[in-house]
Formats: sequence, structure tokens, C-alpha cells
Amino acid sequence: MSANPATEPAPTPTPHGRPRRPGGPRRSATPRDSLAGRRRTGLLTAGLLPLGGAVATAFVVRADITDPPFQGLDDRWLGWMGGPHDGPYLAAATVLNWFGGPVGAALPLALLLLLPVRRRWASAGFLLAAYLGGNMLVIQGLKHLVDRPRPANPLVRVDHGSFPSGHAATAALLVVAVGVLLVPAARRRAWWYGGAAFTLAMMWSRTWLHAHWLTDTVAGAAAGAGAGLLAWWLFQPALAREAVRSHDRRGAAAGADTATATATATSTPATG
Repeated sequence: MSANPATEPAPTPTPHGRPRRPGGPRRSATPRDSLAGRRRTGLLTAGLLPLGGAVATAFVVRADITDPPFQGLDDRWLGWMGGPHDGPYLAAATVLNWFGGPVGAALPLALLLLLPVRRRWASAGFLLAAYLGGNMLVIQGLKHLVDRPRPANPLVRVDHGSFPSGHAATAALLVVAVGVLLVPAARRRAWWYGGAAFTLAMMWSRTWLHAHWLTDTVAGAAAGAGAGLLAWWLFQPALAREAVRSHDRRGAAAGADTATATATATSTPATG
């Protein structure tokens, strides 16, 4: 039995005279979508450039670990970082040395435990990927690839491999992770400036303590920041969806509280 043509809606013509497909018009890209796409592309570029620079520098150093092309610059900088190693500079360098070690690992570990409790699974996944990818794969991978000797007589306990600086990498990675997870978007510009100053201070402390060459700290900061930005690029869609769900939950909770308060006020008999 055929359908009655009189009961079927006539196809809607398009500006070019062709009938429009059933199901309504397709959603066209909005300026907001285009802006989001450009930002995501920029984020990918911002992650690849410093990370690629750190990897390229690693291969340059690996070709001659005792006398790379920039060893003269490293030697001059190390000379400027000579003594006396005491006073407030020693205190600042010691605090930064602790922060780059186990003490500095406490903050991301606490966040990793707290985020699932708040049902922020995408944020927890981003943090885990950033630290595992940044520290385990990138930094430790480059250390084993290059195995550059450290400066003579470091003032703190160090492990093998001077290139790249793990402390500088951890500082830059922490700046990116905290900025993504805890800092509102409207305040991130100020956070990036402060984070850059903190990372530079960490780089100074590692050379002042004779634990690293200057280029080790530059490559470490670049690798850490690049790994964090790439993890952000990878998780950005999931983080955006999580932010929308969190906003909706807060709005629903606020609406429920308002409804409860209104019902309580109307059911309470007047006195007086």
C-alpha cells in the first residue's frame, strides 16, 4: 500500500533550487567553532615547537657529549655561577631543590587523588598523562638517550645524566598542569607570567648548585612545557565537556536549593 502524497510534506527548496534533505538543515560552523579550532591548532603548535627543540638539542649533544657546539656558553655561565654559595641564595636554591624533588610531587599526587572524588575524570586523565608522558617518557627517555656528564662538584645529590634538567622540566610541567586545572581562563595570562618566573628561578638554581649546564635547564623547561601543552591539546575536548557538565551540576544544585528555600518559606505559618 503506497503512502498518500497529500499527507507528506513537500521538500523545502534550497537557494539553488534543490530539495533540502529530510531531517532539517545541517548545522553550519559558527564563528565560535572556528575560533575554538584555531585555538586548538595554536595549542598543538605551542606544544610541538618547544618539545621538538628539546629533542633536536638532545641529538646535537649526543653527537659529542663532552664538547657540544654550545659548551663554551655553558662553561661561561657556570663560571658566573661561582661562589660564595651561602646566604639567601643558598636558601632559595635549597628550597627550589626540595620542591623539584619529592616535595614537588606532593601537589600533583594530591590533585590526582582529589579530582576523581570531584568526578573530574577528564582532569585526572589529563594530569596522569601529562606527568607520565612528560617525566617518564620524555625526560627519562632523553636522559638515557644522551647521558651527558654533569658539571664537576655539584652541591646537591644528583643521579646520572645531566641533559635535560628534570627539575626544570617538572617546574614547567607543573605550571601548565595547575594553570589548566585550577586557574580560571580569565586569569591565566597572569598565571603564565608568574609560572615563567618560577621556571626561570628553578633553572637558575640548578646551574647555581652546579647540578646542570645552562642548556640542560633550557631543554628541560622546553620539554616539560611542551609535554604539558601536548597533553592539554589531547584532552581539551574532554576537559571542555567536563566543564560544561560541572557547570550544569552546579546550576541544578543551586536551583534545587532555591526551590527548597521557597517551599520552606511558603509552608511556614506567619507569626505575630
